Parts: sequence; structure tokens; C-alpha cells
Amino acid sequence: MDTSDTQDVRQHLIDPEICIRCNTCESICTVAAITHDDRNYVVDAEKCNLCMDCIAPCPTGAIDNWRNVLRLHPYSVAAQLGWDELPADLSPEQLAAAGVAGDAPGARPTPLPLESVGAAGQVVSQAAQFGATLPPWSAAHPYTHLYGPKAAEKFICATVAGNVRVTSLGSDYDTHHIVLDFGARPFPVLEGQSIGIIAPGQDEQGHTHHARQYSIASARNGERAGYNNLALTIKRVLQDHQGHPVRGVASNYMCDLKVGDKVQVIGPFGTSFLIPNHPRSNIVMICTGTGSAPMRAMTEWRRRLRQSGKFEGGKLMLFFGARTKEELPYFGPLQRLPKDFIDINFAFSRIPGQPRRYVQDVMRERAADLGALLCDPSSYFYVCGLKSMEEGVVMALRDVAQQAGLSWDTVAVALKSEGRLHLETY
Repeated sequence: MDTSDTQDVRQHLIDPEICIRCNTCESICTVAAITHDDRNYVVDAEKCNLCMDCIAPCPTGAIDNWRNVLRLHPYSVAAQLGWDELPADLSPEQLAAAGVAGDAPGARPTPLPLESVGAAGQVVSQAAQFGATLPPWSAAHPYTHLYGPKAAEKFICATVAGNVRVTSLGSDYDTHHIVLDFGARPFPVLEGQSIGIIAPGQDEQGHTHHARQYSIASARNGERAGYNNLALTIKRVLQDHQGHPVRGVASNYMCDLKVGDKVQVIGPFGTSFLIPNHPRSNIVMICTGTGSAPMRAMTEWRRRLRQSGKFEGGKLMLFFGARTKEELPYFGPLQRLPKDFIDINFAFSRIPGQPRRYVQDVMRERAADLGALLCDPSSYFYVCGLKSMEEGVVMALRDVAQQAGLSWDTVAVALKSEGRLHLETY
């Protein structure tokens, strides 16, 4: 047998029992090593370069799993797509029988530098590399994984306390604000965290539906202050790009719920997309569509602190994009917020007779104000929305920095290492 065949390696795998299919890992991977079907997210061993970029952002830790395999016999993509759970690691005895001496089961390789190397050997630079995986230094401590596949209790039942539409009903979309109440059961959350919803029933293969991740849209002390509840912003798609009717599972299930219905919830998740709590810290929020959920939570918490008179807050800036104002969630309530509390900037891309404007365009228009905030180490930037916006937003920040006479290389390193630029796109 060829000696290379009996050399053991660590294969990077995703635990299907813990994964909540949030797409974070696939969106971050610079070499397209992560893919998925309607069941599992998996890692292609032939493409993975062990850069480790996907490890820290994973909200559940499902991505941080490793197995000893023989170099010429890794688990295939097809095999992984069919898994319900991870296979057992090869034991030292099994490795010895194959003629190799394995290291500790489950150990992972040494990570590569921050910059990733593509298939052709070139250095690959993507916007995701600039996102921080550390929370702000003054962020509150988050609780995670209180309920879930590997927690003491698999899920918690919440009761629907409210379900209202927060956009005009369109032909291809429908966005709802849904409030879930946890009664006497503890479910502590922070702004920027998320939960998983398990829709009832089974998929076409007879498997229980996987959890669907949703960002929390309410402040840490409840959608109604002092209550053990939280809010979600959920958009369901009613038709595809060709105009054909579409009925997804989780979002349609949630949008159809009535007050009093019970919902299975796992989580909470998220340890880095959190807001600073120290006085005079500035928050810049950049979002599209339902990416506004965590921004609503952050804004509401700061609003409550301001009302209490107990917090000396810094500046709040919001850059909010949608096709039209009718598709923009919470448009009415946003208009009623005091101008000296939050600086709101809208970007609409489908207004008849007007040029298309995106959030990055409006950011460049406000370059002077954003440049001053980039210079302030107490400024934190949050981006949430469609993956397609990420590159444009980061490049807009680069242009703003350069216009302010700053070195983008220096600024980018500081934003990442100090937990001041957070990217959460899907």
C-alpha cells in the first residue's frame, strides 16, 4: 500500500445535530469549500485550506469538528449530505491497524494566516475577512445554548403573544413582527443574538425540520419592558423571481401563527454581534430588509437607557436600505424617533423615475460624519442583511477612511481586533 494512503489527516466536518443552517460558514469561506443542500451543510476536503476563518463566527460551534481519516479516504461531500450525526473518530487502534500513529482524536490543525490562499495559489481577499469575531470590550455577557440538540433540554416552548404585519402587503413578500412569550422559563437574550425556530412536521425524506435562525428584534429586557418575551422580524417570500408561487417552511409557518399558538425554540445563539455598554460609545447600523431586526433591538435598548437618564450615550447612525419605503419594516415608527437621538438615512433602489441608491451610496454621501466616527475608538459598526451588500459596505468604509486621511489597512486591523466591525449577512 502506498505510504501516502496510510498517512492520517484531520478532516474538517460540520455537526448536523448542532448546525442551524444559518449559512454563516458558507458565506465566509473564501475558497468555496463549504456547500449545502436542503438538509446539511458540509465541507469539501479537496477544497478546504484549513484557514479557520469560519470557526469563530459560527453561532453554535457546529463548524468546529474534526475527525482522523486516511489522507486518500476522506468523507465525501455526498456522504456528509446524508448524515444525521457525525461518525465516530478513528480510534488509535484503528489507525495503528492501518499503519499510522494518530494524534489525539478530534484535534484540529494549526490555522493558516488571516489571508486565505485560493485554488490557483493567489491570496484571496474578501469583505468577510474584515469582520470581527470578538464582541465589544464593554458588551454584556451573553448566555448561549440554553436549549438545543445537545443541551439538557432539547427546546423550550414559547407562546405567540403578537403577530402583526410591518410592511405593506406586496405580491412577492410579506414581513411580520412576531412576539414570543416564555412565561416563567428563563430565556435571557441580548441585542444582536438570535434564536432557532423548529417548524412542526417532517421534510420529504421523513426527517424533522431543521431549526431556522432568526435575529432578535427586541431589547434585552423584553419587547415589553419587564416581560419575559422577545420579538422577531420575519419576511416570507410569496413568489420567486419568475413570479411562481413559493411556500417555504419556517417563515411561512411563523407568519401564519395566531396569538396563543405554541412554538418550539432553541438557543439563544451569538457571542460577538453585541453592542457596547460603555458611556459615549457610538453605534453605526447598516442594514437591508429584515437585517433591521438586530438594529431595532439595539436602537430600542439605547432609547430605554436614554429615557431612564442613566446612560450617557454616544451617536446612533442608521443606514437602512430597501427597494421601496413600502418594503421597509418599521418605516412609520422610525420616522417618529427623535432626530437628536438617531441619525437615520434611507436608501431606496426601486423608486420609479429615480436612480437606484444603495446603503453604500448614502454612506459615501455622509463620508464626513462617518470619517469622524472611524477616527473614534469608541465607534462600533454593524452590518446585517443580504450577503450581496457586504462587499459594497466594506469598500464604502474603506473610501470613507481614505477620504478622512486614514490608512484603511490600519483602520481595518483595529476594527477587527477591537471588535468594532461586525458583519452578519446571509
